[in-house]
Amino acid sequence: MRNDDWPALAAIYEAGLATGQASFETTVPEWEAWSASHHQHCRLVAESGRGIVGWAALSPVSSRAVYAGVAEVSVYVAERERGVGGALLDAIIAASEQSGIWTLQSATFPENEASVRLQLSRGFRIVGRRERIGRHRGVWRDTVILERRSPLVG
Repeated sequence: MRNDDWPALAAIYEAGLATGQASFETTVPEWEAWSASHHQHCRLVAESGRGIVGWAALSPVSSRAVYAGVAEVSVYVAERERGVGGALLDAIIAASEQSGIWTLQSATFPENEASVRLQLSRGFRIVGRRERIGRHRGVWRDTVILERRSPLVG
């Protein structure tokens, strides 16, 4: 992932946000803000003949040293790009392990069943549900907390 990829990445991110099922976020930040909130390693893009069709990245869950090997995973895919989400998730898992990450986690809206299924198929497990954890577009929403512990790291 490069700085000049941001317009394409932001468009995919914005389309995901527009579904109302991808994130509590409602607007796409500027590149500098997004970049500052994510790890510098483990930033991946998926390309096809049409250009960038998806991306994956990790963000730290805490600034405390004890959580240095724990990261939140984000995967966004352009509409109608079958198989890209699984490929990106596989690649970000491998990259995270090479970077010493021992736990990946996500907070996913339970209504986003495709994302939950994809994560479960890649070794994530549901560790809990946070009920009414935040308001999204004026409605209280739950999240399902999933995690994947690396068998290689830690």
